[in-house]
Amino acid sequence: MLHQKKSTQGLRVRPLVCFALALGAVSAWAESVDSASNTLNFSRTYESRPTHTLLAAAGEAKPGSRDALFGDDDDDALLKAGAASAEKKAPASGSGIKGFLQYEMARAYDSPVHWSKMLTRADVSAQGNLGDGIKWKLGARMDYDAVFSATDFYPSAVAKDQRFNLNLRENYLDVGAGDWDFRLGKQHVVWGEMVGLFFADVVSARDMHEFILPEFDVLRIPQWAARAEYFKDDFHAELLWIPVATYNEIGKPGAEFYPFNPSAMPGISTQFRDEVRPSRTLANTNYGLRLSTLKNGWDVSGFAYSSMDIEPTFYREVVAVPQPTAFYEARHDRINQFGGTLAKDFGSVVLKSEGVYTRGRKFYVSTPDDADGVVPQNTIDWALGLDFSLPAETRLNMQVFQRAFFNHDPNLLSDKQENGYSLLVNHKLNDKLEAQLMWIASFNRTDWLLRPRVTWNFERNWRLAVGADVFNGPPLGLFGQYAGKDRVYSEVRYSF
Repeated sequence: MLHQKKSTQGLRVRPLVCFALALGAVSAWAESVDSASNTLNFSRTYESRPTHTLLAAAGEAKPGSRDALFGDDDDDALLKAGAASAEKKAPASGSGIKGFLQYEMARAYDSPVHWSKMLTRADVSAQGNLGDGIKWKLGARMDYDAVFSATDFYPSAVAKDQRFNLNLRENYLDVGAGDWDFRLGKQHVVWGEMVGLFFADVVSARDMHEFILPEFDVLRIPQWAARAEYFKDDFHAELLWIPVATYNEIGKPGAEFYPFNPSAMPGISTQFRDEVRPSRTLANTNYGLRLSTLKNGWDVSGFAYSSMDIEPTFYREVVAVPQPTAFYEARHDRINQFGGTLAKDFGSVVLKSEGVYTRGRKFYVSTPDDADGVVPQNTIDWALGLDFSLPAETRLNMQVFQRAFFNHDPNLLSDKQENGYSLLVNHKLNDKLEAQLMWIASFNRTDWLLRPRVTWNFERNWRLAVGADVFNGPPLGLFGQYAGKDRVYSEVRYSF
């Protein structure tokens, strides 16, 4: 949510001409690429298919969900109620290897101007059917960011953390038994319905090395979980247990988008300790229940979830000797969350809404006399959105959202009610070219994020995208904290 202190800082004019120059340069370069194939599969661009039917046949997503509107790479829908028993009895088979290769470059154009990304990413997965209602999936991802080898702009700890990473993605077994489906292993659990920000999507951890900028299929980190799902007519029940939790990857201090920048205290220096993650004990496991139903075209769900918070809370300790120093340490507390989602298809318009009550989370306060620098606050987050399918291959999404604090502590950086909105417009210029603009902003203060993007599907299975990420706001604002990180970027992806 947008949750930082008010500021009178005005809008800053940004040199978006850099974006236009990058578009021309990268487009010229792309003409020399020898290729075959293109699948448009990124979370914030609309697919041109029509609105989906709620709880449709296997493989279809709910209208209003990210999967229906933005083509996220998530296989949860494959086990929906329409999965036929004959398919579960099919002989053992495999679907081959699929995935993508992607190269990304980003240039931060605020002083000091620098390269912020030269990333090569390979994502590979395979899935198949063992017969007797048993399916499997294996996946892995490799990232290498040459910016940490080609430049010395970032601290060594940041370079070590982000230069090379090899991660398991979804790796699970599916077992079907009548009206029940069981999934065991590393998996995505997607409970949210909104666009661009996370509200009810409380289970999957996230890779926050680039804030919320990456596509959602890149941003999400699967959890090691055991999940049981029951389907009966229009009713769906989901039981979830996560014995070994995965947490947000936040990087190291000094990284481009490190998520915590505390207020400076006069005469006191600042240092960060290593993040403390919960021990792997039974008391630190996560568990939840989600129920959903379809009634008269309304898709309604409710859930209860108890977990060690995927988001860290930065505790503070002030030490007087040998010199006054404030040490900050990221920890994860147990929280309890209760919420739900709602979606309704009105022809070419889709209504979406969700809300989450969170109990047990702590928030940072800047007052130096507070012993640990945090206070417990119970909150409710809600969002309401409308998605329009417009003429001329155009889609429009509008959302309003709020975080409300119960027993609001006056020393919080946030107001008692933090309000915001977002707009997303996507227009298909022709069969191969589309443009998109996303805007997320606070009603409480001048704090916003602007994201123009153009995507060119120049050959089958190939896509090229260029864009910009522009931040504005006060230094402690959700977006304003990155006001010096504005960048232009390019991406080229081959999907197979």
